[in-house]
Amino acid sequence: MFELIKVIDVKNNIIKKLIFVIIILSLFCCSKKKISDFNSQSGVSRSENTVLIASFNALRLGEKQKDYSAFAKILSNFDLIGLEEVMNEKGVKKVRAHLEKLTQENWDYIISDHSVGSENYREFYAFIYRKNKFFEAKPVGFYAEKDENEFMREPFGAYFKSGNFDFVYIIAHSVFGDKEKQRLIEASNYANVYEYFSKLTDEDDIIIAGDFNMSADSLAFKNLSEKYDVSYILDPKGNPTTLSDTKLVSSYDNFFINQKKQKNLLEIMEFIILYQIIIMLK
Repeated sequence: MFELIKVIDVKNNIIKKLIFVIIILSLFCCSKKKISDFNSQSGVSRSENTVLIASFNALRLGEKQKDYSAFAKILSNFDLIGLEEVMNEKGVKKVRAHLEKLTQENWDYIISDHSVGSENYREFYAFIYRKNKFFEAKPVGFYAEKDENEFMREPFGAYFKSGNFDFVYIIAHSVFGDKEKQRLIEASNYANVYEYFSKLTDEDDIIIAGDFNMSADSLAFKNLSEKYDVSYILDPKGNPTTLSDTKLVSSYDNFFINQKKQKNLLEIMEFIILYQIIIMLK
């Protein structure tokens, strides 16, 4: 599951327009032809005034066998990627090494200081980013739960500044669980996550992204929209993001932002659902 935000800056580092482009890249194997055709098919162009932001459930990065060269070719299209299902730091370092070899640029990463989850399964969160795109990048930390039952895996945030645009990027991997009730509870608690990071950082530009194991149009997310005017970017209807054995099915992956505050800040905002392709990493 792979989503992309495209943030466009203009000359003199004054942001005039913010465009979000959603690209679904599900799941894990990729032909060289598809990778080489990525930019031409997507319409995404790179420039020094453009920052491309993505979120990726990396499927047990560092533990499960992967073709890291193919993985790096995909990630190299972006400047900042939030990674879920990171099993260890070794996996992130390996991705960085392949990215630097491929792009001949310096990359860096932020990884959560500890793993989160249950006794049977735990994972880290990580961000990996192109260093020359960001003046500042630092961890903000985990969401501080109001009680221990809010999340199985607490969301993790980091602060980034590129040009004149600074923002907090929060990545999440919600529980799937044995019962839908568990997913509904976690979905309803993302309003608390937004409030927490907004107060902690005094930042209006907050992005929440990841694998929510719940369609973004579920009523369970209504706290986000009703309390803070935060809503999803990718319309779940007709835009599945989860791959079954044969096809794309449930729409569990998305981005959530406060569109009204963004509109007050920026002159123009557009949301574009661009296209869907299937990428497999061996």
